[in-house]
Amino acid sequence: MSQSGAFHLSTGFHGSTGLQGKQIDKDQLESTVEQYAKYHDLHGGDEEFRKSNYSDLVNKYYDLVTSFTEYHWGQSFHFAQRWRGETIRESIKRFEHFIALQLGLKKGMKVLDVGCGIGGPLREIARFSSTEITGLNNNAYQISRGKELISLAGLSDQCNFIKGDFMKMPLPDNTFDAAYAIEATMHAPDALGAYREIYRVLKPGQYFALDELCLTDKFDPNNSKHRDIKAEIELGTGLPAIRSTRECIQAMKDAGFEVIFAKDLAEDSDCPWYHEINPGHFSLKSISNSRVGHLLTRAIVGTLEFLHIAPKGCNRLFSILQTASHGLVTGSQEQIFTVSFFVLGRKPLKEGEI
Repeated sequence: MSQSGAFHLSTGFHGSTGLQGKQIDKDQLESTVEQYAKYHDLHGGDEEFRKSNYSDLVNKYYDLVTSFTEYHWGQSFHFAQRWRGETIRESIKRFEHFIALQLGLKKGMKVLDVGCGIGGPLREIARFSSTEITGLNNNAYQISRGKELISLAGLSDQCNFIKGDFMKMPLPDNTFDAAYAIEATMHAPDALGAYREIYRVLKPGQYFALDELCLTDKFDPNNSKHRDIKAEIELGTGLPAIRSTRECIQAMKDAGFEVIFAKDLAEDSDCPWYHEINPGHFSLKSISNSRVGHLLTRAIVGTLEFLHIAPKGCNRLFSILQTASHGLVTGSQEQIFTVSFFVLGRKPLKEGEI
């Protein structure tokens, strides 16, 4: 995190429209951060509590981090495998083109982006494929921001948003020619329920591309270090529970999809996806992500909060973001976790259909 990023986190929080349309303003930041943290194992919560309150959990998370994530990471809130010499943002754009190609997108097709964030992938894929894309999202602030960005991009005739829960989509059966979910259905309390809804709204014979953060076969639930890393990732990314790659594949099959292709794409990365955010890596370009940079950033955020320039809760929020970074990087290094497990599924044709 750069020093300008620390200042943005501390002073740029202007509130966002939450699930019930209420404003999370500066005075509410500290309590919202505390309420969010208490959902998680590291702060006294548990998996069943998160699952039963998944909508509030996820909305609080994105109300808190959306503005900062856009500032620091970009408008596409996901990771991607990387080739040597490629920037993080170049790898993200390439991955979005990969999704479009895997789905065989063509002009005139109607596509569903499940859990679309502020629409970074939606806009990129719409431009690349000339398709019409509907973004489904249950976070009011992200939809509001996404509509602004669509208008600025001149894509209002090609892209739109619908507010809704992907566990019960406000959409009719057999509506879309393709669907994708990029690090979105990982927030679902039940993968099977989410995949069944996608299956329902997809036309027969069409494809669904899934990209998830997942535990690998090397994760050992009896290993305390592994459990701690899992808890850090769940806290830092707003997850009820991280699923394994095997669980994702089985849930896709149980939902009715033919699984065409499934692979941990991070295994093929020419360089680690986390190279520039790894605190153990030091260069002038990535000094803000080094251990020294983290300490300096924490000092800046803490000082701004102490001086009442930043609202109370910023330092705690920074700690959560730092926890996310540590869990994601360490889990990847230990090979118990992947940021890019890809599955391509097809909804079968009914007998007699062509």
